[in-house]
Amino acid sequence: MWSPAAARRRPAAGRPAALRLGFTLTPGMRVGLYGGSFNPAHEGHLHVARTARARLGLHRVIWLASPQNPLKPDYGGAGVASRSAQASRLARGPAMLVSDAERRLGSRYTVDTVRALKARFPAVRFVWIMGADALADFHAWRGWRQILAEVPVAVVARPGHGLRALASPAARRFAFARLDERAARRLATTAPPAWVWLTGPLNAASSTALRECP
Repeated sequence: MWSPAAARRRPAAGRPAALRLGFTLTPGMRVGLYGGSFNPAHEGHLHVARTARARLGLHRVIWLASPQNPLKPDYGGAGVASRSAQASRLARGPAMLVSDAERRLGSRYTVDTVRALKARFPAVRFVWIMGADALADFHAWRGWRQILAEVPVAVVARPGHGLRALASPAARRFAFARLDERAARRLATTAPPAWVWLTGPLNAASSTALRECP
């Protein structure tokens, strides 16, 4: 989903696979896109998704399980189908949906995924959701500036990442576009670039720590 290279200009939504995403969205919906490897999905991921849904007033949060994150090592046999199934057991409820849309679209990068989904659902209000740990390294993602130009972004605070995230190149470059947290419910209808930092109770769960448990 991420890489420092230049972004593709044309979305993949013209491909037949883009019409078979496994979900439908209706015009006017406010939908959060929450990308990740989810290897494995844990309570910290669920905390981020639930916080964003509640604070932004989203109709749905779609967990986009990445086939392979270019900035992370190989997933060691944990394929997108098994990771999606595990995430689905965690992300329960009608407002949560786990999807392998990136595999269906043939997309490896967030910027291309966002453009494809916007082309497929032009009347849906999308918001990209990430934890503070992701914002800290956001400048390494492929087309990170274009992502912020395409879709509003919500950043949920994570333990131990606040200072580094808020001092990151992306946070400093787009400081002018940061909304006051009290205006978070307006984010989905705000023209990009726009982003908000969401504070609240913290959850320290980590995929890395879970993988390293004996």
